[in-house]
Amino acid sequence: MQKPPQTLSELKAAVTEKYSSLSKRLSQVAQYLLDNPDEIAFGTVAVISKDAGVHPSTLVRFANTFGYSGFSEMQGLFQQELLQDTPSYQERVRLAQKEMQEAGVAHEPHLLNQFVSANTQALEHLAQTVPLADMERAIDILINANATYIAGVRRAYVVSTYFSYALQHIDRRAYLIDGVGGMYKEQASTMMSNDALIAISFYPYADETQNVVASAIEKNVPLILITDSAISPLASSAKVCFVVKEAEVHTFRSLSSSLCLAQSLSIGLAYRLENKQQD
Repeated sequence: MQKPPQTLSELKAAVTEKYSSLSKRLSQVAQYLLDNPDEIAFGTVAVISKDAGVHPSTLVRFANTFGYSGFSEMQGLFQQELLQDTPSYQERVRLAQKEMQEAGVAHEPHLLNQFVSANTQALEHLAQTVPLADMERAIDILINANATYIAGVRRAYVVSTYFSYALQHIDRRAYLIDGVGGMYKEQASTMMSNDALIAISFYPYADETQNVVASAIEKNVPLILITDSAISPLASSAKVCFVVKEAEVHTFRSLSSSLCLAQSLSIGLAYRLENKQQD
């Protein structure tokens, strides 16, 4: 059995090289694979085969043709590609400046319009893609929790602190796991099974947050997760997982959608509590 390509670039090169010798159905898969890498990374066999216009077994046969034991093994290359390291902050600034110079526009005045436009589209996407049932399930967890713990570091820290602020202002017991003095483990150790954990984690998925989640799972604490990918290492552990696609301008990602979701959950919980008291 031939050794399968070990990277996505190797796979694409192999597909391109073999393309002319592939059958009609396999060439359809090849074309779809090259044109839609994100869909290959996140899609199920049923969805991908429908979009590509082939039978699900054709996807398995395609993977076998290139030496993989199955479709999921090949799909892993696409997922790894999406989880590659992003450029440093300064590199992204230089890239943004270069793109704007090439477009022949001034830097500062146009950035505001670009960010506003991108965030508007991201917020519309959020409204269209977050199931109302997930919102209900998350609020159910929060209203039944004795206390709510919130974890999120680095970029996600902004969202975690908002959750802590909002929940405390509606008289809920909320504890921000901020790791002051390096005490993430100690702060997480006080969680109990009748509590809840809200974790906010974006790529590259901080170890601190993953460790807090691991501690919660050991104690059967229900997890509400806000993340940026269905293949986040925390997604499979969540009772409710919100996958949020933030706006991105010149590789700089916003937090507008995550904050909007956090506010919606917090105020939704407040409304539920008010209705419960009236009943």
